[in-house]
Amino acid sequence: MSIYFKHMAIIGVGLIGGSLSRVCKEKNLTGKITGFGRNESNLKKGVELGVIDSYSLDLKDAVRDADIVLLATPVRAMVDIVKMMIPHLKGGTIVTDVGSVKGYLVDKIEELLPKDISFVGGHPIAGTERSGVESSFLTLFKDSNCILTPTEKTNGEALKKIEELWHTAGAKVILMDAKDHDRILAAISHLPHLVAYALVNTIGDIDEDDNLLSLAGGGFKDFTRIASSDPVMWRDICLLNKDNLLEIISQFQGSIERLKRYIKKEKGTKLEDEFNKANRIRNSNNLMC
Repeated sequence: MSIYFKHMAIIGVGLIGGSLSRVCKEKNLTGKITGFGRNESNLKKGVELGVIDSYSLDLKDAVRDADIVLLATPVRAMVDIVKMMIPHLKGGTIVTDVGSVKGYLVDKIEELLPKDISFVGGHPIAGTERSGVESSFLTLFKDSNCILTPTEKTNGEALKKIEELWHTAGAKVILMDAKDHDRILAAISHLPHLVAYALVNTIGDIDEDDNLLSLAGGGFKDFTRIASSDPVMWRDICLLNKDNLLEIISQFQGSIERLKRYIKKEKGTKLEDEFNKANRIRNSNNLMC
């Protein structure tokens, strides 16, 4: 199958939406690309950079005659956006997204869309701590994973087109149940972001006049880099994946309490065992930088 969309509408032209738009233009996958968002200066910059062809601050104008609509906003906004754009979508349009929470979105959006409009839930596991169209770049998705979450309602042809789109962007496509996605991502993505935010705030709370952060080395900077990520985006992710996240936070708290207990009781051998276990798990899963 050779994918080609005459008109792509991107709702939220930031790092992810902008980077996928760059791929589509580079690979000639689209005729034109229209951006939509609330920040006009960001949209103007997208046109200046050649990331999008045009933009509109009116949702119905942005999606009119679109063959594909990419939802790349904070996840809590997506359902309301879908509600507003449905009357203006033509039959056969494919709606897809890049949200980090899938269960809630898939259920709600599939419930809303008419039968002649297809939805394919997606989540490219790629990104940086930066946001905005100026942060987008062509190779963001190269050698990354992209999870798609089809259901019994998903149109097979639409799914194949979205699979090929992400393959063309350089990603390995993985098909997964939406609820499994949310459980897994709570552990490997959502919890690490929470820990990074909490660690930076902990240091900030005790850093009154000592200017501790100015002394931080590479390890601290690398570990906490993701604390610079978009707060609105991560607020939404945490609230929409609440149950899975609360469960994994409880498990993490247990691990911290165990380490705290070993330190308090000066159980050096136990501490070393914990550290060795972590070394083995990380090294055996090819996570070495």
